[in-house]
Amino acid sequence: MNNKTFLKIKKNLKKDFSNFKKVRLAILGDSSTQFLNTAIRGLSYDYDLDSETWEADYDQIPLQVFDPTSDLYAFKPDIILIFKSSHKLLLKYNKEGTHTFATDQIQEIEDIYSTILNNINSKIIFYNYTEINDSVFGNFSNKVESSFLFQIRKLNYLLMEFSTRSSNLYICDLSSIQNQIGKSNLFRTSSYINNSMLLSIEVLPIVAKQTLDIIKTLDGKFKKCIILDLDNTTWGGIIGDDGIEKIQIGSLGIGKAFTEFQSWVKKLKNRGVIIAICSKNTESVALEPFEKHPDMVLKMEDISIFIANWENKADNIRHIQNILNIGFDSMVFIDDNPFERNIVRDNIPDICVPEMPEDPADYLEHLYTLNLFETTSYSNEDKDRTKKYQIESKRVYAQKKFTNENDFLESLEMVSNIDSFNNFNTPRVAQLSQRSNQFNLRTVRYTEEDIIKLINSKSYFSFAFDLKDKFGEHGLICVVILKEQSENELFIETWLMSCRVLKRGMEKFVLNNLVSFAKKNDYKNLVGEYLQTNKNILVKDHYSDLGFKKSNDQWILKLDDYTELKTNIKI
Repeated sequence: MNNKTFLKIKKNLKKDFSNFKKVRLAILGDSSTQFLNTAIRGLSYDYDLDSETWEADYDQIPLQVFDPTSDLYAFKPDIILIFKSSHKLLLKYNKEGTHTFATDQIQEIEDIYSTILNNINSKIIFYNYTEINDSVFGNFSNKVESSFLFQIRKLNYLLMEFSTRSSNLYICDLSSIQNQIGKSNLFRTSSYINNSMLLSIEVLPIVAKQTLDIIKTLDGKFKKCIILDLDNTTWGGIIGDDGIEKIQIGSLGIGKAFTEFQSWVKKLKNRGVIIAICSKNTESVALEPFEKHPDMVLKMEDISIFIANWENKADNIRHIQNILNIGFDSMVFIDDNPFERNIVRDNIPDICVPEMPEDPADYLEHLYTLNLFETTSYSNEDKDRTKKYQIESKRVYAQKKFTNENDFLESLEMVSNIDSFNNFNTPRVAQLSQRSNQFNLRTVRYTEEDIIKLINSKSYFSFAFDLKDKFGEHGLICVVILKEQSENELFIETWLMSCRVLKRGMEKFVLNNLVSFAKKNDYKNLVGEYLQTNKNILVKDHYSDLGFKKSNDQWILKLDDYTELKTNIKI
């Protein structure tokens, strides 16, 4: 799962974190968390994060959470990590365990969660419980509701259920880690008895990685696209040599491994991950299995971009990136050939190119452990992402027919609908705020709970823009939040857009409508702010290009002087 040892990670602490984004982490545990703190802090260097950590003393969760004047709240963390161990739970169960034990524990967790949110607006990562079978009932414990094994499994289920109702709560799955590496690798009895350490030194890098995967995703950095080679990656054999009848796929022998690999990729697609093909092949030959082979799980309707030619794969991936308009660091390239993997790594350093086992039978188990596609959100719109990018590919090719950009934009017949935030679009608004990095003026992240608070506030005005054209719908692609700064001024708290609609004139259309709203409500100025990140250099001139004038660190647009900007988008 992670090839870095604790000692290697610890050496990172001597390196320079000063150029990385700061994130304030608080760590609370009912047992020793000192080494977990060290692992997270050290490994954060590999994630380009400067994790400033504060660690509570041993077993101080209630003291820190329920005292509004505690050091926890004084620290003002962005994210709070809570580690409540199964072994401490077992001690408690031995004293008071009943068939309601799990229900009582989840109530304590709910109280901790609600108390934290009442005091501070932090995200919370809760480590779930590793299983302990105390063998009091043997296998019969699965039928005895008051057994500890029954209760701990029930508690993990109740924790998952609670997290679905709690948008600021995220679960780091220790239970799955134990399932993958075994209890003897996760837990050392001598460390627990002598030092109250529940996690072994060997497992700390793995737990730190899983934790930082969540933190990174909360910051809007995650993988959006998987690019697949074909021969000996998506199917066994070489389609150009073996022919469609002899490639290995299906339910027999090694073909089963490729079928299960395709099924995993299809589930990623259904979750919203973009699927692209990049293969050295003749296109008509490479297409044949997708169109004709009865055992193919992946079909052409699952693929957003299909490139099969004899060009350099790094150049083809650059072409894919140009169509998708996402960062290379959002892409994963899967290829069985180490030569091709190294070519892509050398030419596109930001892309993720995992090493692959020599035996295709090991592909999936290896990819499971890498946890490449961590996410902290999911909406119904994700299911339609493949279709949207297939349509976008058609737009890109259609644009090549035009020499004049304005003629192309006019030909698109673009229409936008404008809504305020509501119960229907809240999940997508929150998700867009968490995912948008390039066109994001202030890079503020919102959970669904944050959005609901904005909806109920009289100080904020919200705008959600969708877009469609003759090729199809883009869906909700732009979010603006205005805050009343004075009786004359509105501050642009958030302005973010999906990169799918760059160079369509959407920003001009949005500003026209913001100005119209402001004038109708007797405001005189719109005030904007640009907070630079490593990702949003794209919009550093956004306000100046739209006619705002700089004043200190802000941008001001006087509405009396505003002339409506020309755009090809209609309401």
